[in-house]
Amino acid sequence: MPTFFFYGPKLEVEKKREMIKTITAAASKATGIPEQSFTIYFRETQLENVSVGGQLLSERH
Repeated sequence: MPTFFFYGPKLEVEKKREMIKTITAAASKATGIPEQSFTIYFRETQLENVSVGGQLLSERH
């Protein structure tokens, strides 16, 4: 079972549905694996819990 993890900000349910549809279709096309085989996990991350370049994303302007 191919699995994708999306780590990012909280998304509206409609945006999640759009991502699921797009990612699943593209991965299936690229691999030849049936769409129903793919699993996608959304891991919501708050900006104060992520650092890029030594700075918290919540502190970037």
